[in-house]
Amino acid sequence: MVCRMSMLTRNLLKFVVGFWGVLAQMAPYLLFGFAVAGLLSVALSARWVARHLRGGDRWAPVKAALFGVPLPLCSCGVIPVTAELRRQGAGRGATAAFLMSTPQTGVDSMIATYGMLGPLLAVFRPLAAFVSGALCGALVDRWAPEAPADSSPPPDAAPEGPRPPWWARALRHGFVTLPRSIHRAVLLGLAISAALGALFPPGFLGERIGAGWGSMLLMLALGIPLYVCSTGSIPIAHGLIRAGVSPGAALVFLITGPATNAAALTTLVKLLGARAAAIYLATLVATALGSGLLLDRWLIPALPGAVCHADLVATGWAGHAAAAALFVLLVAPFFRRRTGAGKSPGPVVSTANPTGRHG
Repeated sequence: MVCRMSMLTRNLLKFVVGFWGVLAQMAPYLLFGFAVAGLLSVALSARWVARHLRGGDRWAPVKAALFGVPLPLCSCGVIPVTAELRRQGAGRGATAAFLMSTPQTGVDSMIATYGMLGPLLAVFRPLAAFVSGALCGALVDRWAPEAPADSSPPPDAAPEGPRPPWWARALRHGFVTLPRSIHRAVLLGLAISAALGALFPPGFLGERIGAGWGSMLLMLALGIPLYVCSTGSIPIAHGLIRAGVSPGAALVFLITGPATNAAALTTLVKLLGARAAAIYLATLVATALGSGLLLDRWLIPALPGAVCHADLVATGWAGHAAAAALFVLLVAPFFRRRTGAGKSPGPVVSTANPTGRHG
């Protein structure tokens, strides 16, 4: 009994230390990402983006993927923005491309990926999101083309009331609205990463599930039904790589986890039809597996050391201070809801700023 309690205590201590270690490693990058995301939120609007994504433009899916990659929207937060883009006149392919590329990554998760997983995945992950989104949009335009009744001019914008200055809106979005929209997923990701570190020694999972197709199909089966945001998936991927899962297999999870959930697929069926939803899923599976194989078989051997998968190192006082600040931002929404002050966040891309310029 004493031995069991001692083991439980050791594992609990390893969990707490691992949780804080991952948080401290991630916090400086994610806080900076929140700041950049806040600036981005006041620089773009749904009407401005939709103006470039009209049906009939063969380059609209490519532009939609380019617009979507840096936007800090999770796979649920992207739904109202996608619906608004479609209402504003975005084409079918552009709508599908935006819905696929946007939740896979964002400017905040790009920066956090660099800090947690290294420069190779920080670059390759958004590239994979762009390619998958652009390819999906092109296939939707080819095999589920626009019906004549689908295209309609956007309605006139409602008159705007007075708004706070752009810097106040950017700060509020970056450090209030955005953390409130992803806090559960990030905390869950940190907890899963810490649990993996506490339960499995380094390399444990790699010895049992191996590499190649088997591990990638396992990550595919895990990522498609599991809801996780692009930022919350980063500590999970870190824990998986540390436990011996290959970076390519972890990338399959990083792609499929944020890009799929029941709400996104239901929205896609409603907006574009069942055929477009089937194209969406098939494209996602193909690009995720192809990206994982490319990473494991060619890029990792050519660039050894470009993926961080070692044990966490000690963090200085700045990292611990950033971790404390990030922890406050992530737990604050629970207290807001308890006091009745919390509200569901609106879309990251404002529909009230048609020019895309700072107010």
